[in-house]
Amino acid sequence: MIIPYEKLSREALRGLIEEFVTREGTDSGYTEKSLDENVEMVKKQLEKKEAFIVYDEETETANIVSKRHLEQKPDLIRKNPGLS
Repeated sequence: MIIPYEKLSREALRGLIEEFVTREGTDSGYTEKSLDENVEMVKKQLEKKEAFIVYDEETETANIVSKRHLEQKPDLIRKNPGLS
């Protein structure tokens, strides 16, 4: 399920983005700049709808994923027509 970033409090959004950009074991590409710069970059991607917050009801976890990745998930697009 796609969660509009605007629905999260400022603190919750920042916490989710910080966890995303500092996550170990992933090649997110967000490690070369400062934490604040990386957070701002992801926030802008969310604002431009280049990235989305996805909540997995099965695992009860949220993640930030690129639009390109979502486009490979037709079931999510059907459930969230605003993505196409």
